[in-house]
Amino acid sequence: MLTRRHFVITSATLFSGALGLPAAAQDRVDFDTTVDRPDPDPFANNPWGLHPRFMPTRVAHRDGMTPGDIHVDAVAKYLYHIGDDGTAMRYGVAIGRADLYESGVFSIRRKAEWPSWRPTDNMIEREPEVYGQFADGMPGGPENPLGARALYLYEGGRDTYLRIHGTPQPWSIGTSASSGCVRMVNAHIMDMYERVELGVTAHLYPPA
Repeated sequence: MLTRRHFVITSATLFSGALGLPAAAQDRVDFDTTVDRPDPDPFANNPWGLHPRFMPTRVAHRDGMTPGDIHVDAVAKYLYHIGDDGTAMRYGVAIGRADLYESGVFSIRRKAEWPSWRPTDNMIEREPEVYGQFADGMPGGPENPLGARALYLYEGGRDTYLRIHGTPQPWSIGTSASSGCVRMVNAHIMDMYERVELGVTAHLYPPA
């Protein structure tokens, strides 16, 4: 069974400790070492007012991680994109609120730039006053809930309707705010998007 406890314990052998950081900071980052500060603009400017820990940061990892894979820590609200050089890029994310977040192991089978969006039938049924107006769908664009880019998560050949995507609400990063998907700042997912290959695995760990 996929559990965050297993993720953290396993990560103790895969990610180096937070060397050179105060003890309090080590508690926050758990299992990774910052090896570089956030990548160049537009990240350094942080026009979204994000907490610094949610800015893109390169961290070190030990052997055992599959290059290209994505790992989402639902507690710390971090997404890790594993590189092929012993490092990973860490981004801040928002996850699904309450019982809408779904953990599991998925494959990324589709990618889209400025994707169109339609709420699921369950979303419309659950909150018709919010989603009913979009029952016919919404074209891609700056106000689209999927933002600038989307990665589509599958189980086998089945579309789970879970996405890792951008958002027009960057202030939600670091919270549990979505209807189940993983949100990233548009600029951050645009940075990651070209390096994500179809067929890689996305590990979404539970929030407890």
